[in-house]
Amino acid sequence: MKTYTYTEKKDTRSGFGAGLTELGKTNPNVVALCADLTGSLKMDDFKANHPERFFQVGIAEANMMGMAAGLTIGGKIPFTGTFANFSTGRVYDQIRQSIAYSGKNVKICASHAGLTLGEDGATHQILEDLGLMKMLPGMTVINTCDYNQTKAATIAIAAHQGPVYLRFGRPKVPVFTPENQTFEIGKAVHLTEGSDVTIVATGHLVWEALEASKALHEKGISAEVINIHTIKPLDEQAILNSVAKTGCVVTAEEHNFLGGLGESVARTLTLHHPAPQEFVATNDTFGESGTPAQLMEKYGLNAEAIVNACEKVIKRK
Repeated sequence: MKTYTYTEKKDTRSGFGAGLTELGKTNPNVVALCADLTGSLKMDDFKANHPERFFQVGIAEANMMGMAAGLTIGGKIPFTGTFANFSTGRVYDQIRQSIAYSGKNVKICASHAGLTLGEDGATHQILEDLGLMKMLPGMTVINTCDYNQTKAATIAIAAHQGPVYLRFGRPKVPVFTPENQTFEIGKAVHLTEGSDVTIVATGHLVWEALEASKALHEKGISAEVINIHTIKPLDEQAILNSVAKTGCVVTAEEHNFLGGLGESVARTLTLHHPAPQEFVATNDTFGESGTPAQLMEKYGLNAEAIVNACEKVIKRK
């Protein structure tokens, strides 16, 4: 089986910062807005090099979304930056009415998503954002897995016409995807080939899925791992082709099982190719304070949980 290794760990939010820096040099229409979290969103370099294109709006996220929508009318490509909780839950009305409804070309960039925000606790750990955003008509929803993919996605969405939600995180995670990759919105990435079970993972759970596939291989189970970086539009054909071969699927995400990637996969299978499915996700709950590793273990969002889910779903074939 194909194996993946890494030489360093980096936070995906730094990948966003690097991508934004690159866009600042190459696309004069790109502007950035931040809600008092410039350092946390790694937007410092863009601010330093393009102060005329950077807007610090303060702790006024709803106003930031309105400003971003207005900037598109003049041909600008605004990238907004704050925590995922404040990028979605706090400003959902403004996104729906001012951005999604009129198809404004705003890039909503959200850091510190999911449980791995860690010690800040449940009030900051949004686990509903993918569901909120994918339900908005015309909204593209992306959840990247490592530094390199986040950088590539940040650059790619500038060329995409229409609203985008780009979700990334705080902790340092393995960097295992190619450095100079081409990011294709809506195109799944096959990481390993397998015949017994399909693992469809997104975000931080992609690396855990690869670790799970190695553990399964040692047990004599062949797992196919697919990196779904784009939740919407979903690469349904990639999933259907894989499940037609393996006969079952496990979805893995740092998100509530209600409304996330797993439900999108389940809908796809129900419509086109019914098959057994298990969910690795949070179970209709809020998070709590703790280190990222502690929380991922407690809430069952790691390689061990994926292995257990795979063994369970195979028995249902």
